[in-house]
Amino acid sequence: MEDSNNKDYENQVDLMQSPTTKIDDLLKEKLERAFHKKTSQVISHDIAKIATQHSAIDLAYAAAHLPFHARPILYDSLQTRDAKINFIINTTPETRLTIFRYMPEREVKKLFEKMPTDEAVFILDDMSERRFKRFMEIINPKQAKKILEQKKHKRNSAGRLMTSDFFAFNMDKTIKDAANFIHDHPRIDFTKGIFILNDNQELKGYVPARNMVVNHEEAFLKQVMRPILHKVIAEVKRKDIIDLFERYKLLFLPVVDEKEKLIGVIAGEDVLEAMEDVADETFAKISGTYENVSNEEPIMKRFLARSPWLIVTLIAGFINVGIISSFQSKESVLLTFVLFFVPLITGMSGNIGIQCSTVLVRSIAFGLITKRTRAEAIFKELLTGSTIGLIFGVVCGVIVYLMNLIGSSPFGTNPFALAVMVGSGLIGACFTGSFLGVFSPIFFAKIGIDPAIAAGPIVTAFNDVLSMSIYFIISYSLSLLFFI
Repeated sequence: MEDSNNKDYENQVDLMQSPTTKIDDLLKEKLERAFHKKTSQVISHDIAKIATQHSAIDLAYAAAHLPFHARPILYDSLQTRDAKINFIINTTPETRLTIFRYMPEREVKKLFEKMPTDEAVFILDDMSERRFKRFMEIINPKQAKKILEQKKHKRNSAGRLMTSDFFAFNMDKTIKDAANFIHDHPRIDFTKGIFILNDNQELKGYVPARNMVVNHEEAFLKQVMRPILHKVIAEVKRKDIIDLFERYKLLFLPVVDEKEKLIGVIAGEDVLEAMEDVADETFAKISGTYENVSNEEPIMKRFLARSPWLIVTLIAGFINVGIISSFQSKESVLLTFVLFFVPLITGMSGNIGIQCSTVLVRSIAFGLITKRTRAEAIFKELLTGSTIGLIFGVVCGVIVYLMNLIGSSPFGTNPFALAVMVGSGLIGACFTGSFLGVFSPIFFAKIGIDPAIAAGPIVTAFNDVLSMSIYFIISYSLSLLFFI
């Protein structure tokens, strides 16, 4: 009966797993079994069989779980050039560098000459300057020039997101002329459409792929083209590109120079990858680390990525100890009981501060806060945080008072005074947390630092110090009022 229940539970877990998770688990198990074989001949045969059964993208993700020496073997087992390109593009930087160390120069040359320019730049960004220069010497000069042209743009700009592989024709060309040219260049994607230029090479419109099929082949492109509603220059920031795609549900976005000449196209899938990168960076900053999260990262590397931010927390902790020690020196039995509520105070005020900062960070990220609406947003968040603190402070005071009425009065001989001190201290601490949570993102954004960092350990540490100080000051002041 117990075995049956366990099988039912395992089946439920399998149903809840996503298809990609199942594939990753299956591949990981297959590859581990293959690499544990005794002879290299058997290993090569099994790996080649696995490579023919699964897509290069799935193998690229699975490679991250293999020992470093095994990753080039998996790459070499791929049968086609396109499969190897997809593998290199989708795998981790560590796997790419490991494979490139063992890759012959002629293989590097073939790989990069067939790879889209934007993907090549993305991969080469992870390499050292010395290795990058060596690669530029190896590959085709024409491809090297295109890579260098795109690499000169800033990393988080439209110039890096765009691809220089697209179809563009003069508006006086016919559909038949364009179709013949497209037929001769099968590696360039035209599913999003083709772009139409005038005699000065200025961008004037585009023709969707469907229009190429449903119209007569002798029709001129200018007769079937549509206007370009949105375009950007190469220097536009990545976050602005994401905003355009989200707001207008774009499939592509042309990139032009100052003379309105088309220099590249940003596709929807490139923006999706950019959104994932932005999300990863934001989560990392909120947690107080710039670490690129990976289960394969060495422990020391992960330590070095996280520790700088935690030093602030350590220092704040020692400051808190000093505050508690100085407060405890006051000769009062009732003040000693106030210390019992420190975890409650720091927890409540910290959570309220994080809530306020998170709401503002999100609003800033989506462009919902402007100079005109900033004051209103700040006021609303301060009012919300203060109201929450006021309500919970009163509730906390009432609970402390009732706890002393029921049972043996665990908090001393003056329950009303203790209830007022703790409740008032909580209200003051929550207001401090709200103030810090509201103004920190605004301050960081104004000085040019990503406001997402305001929700990390730095603000949390400052909140603990300030909210606890306010709590103790209010409690001590009220204790003097009650003549304690």
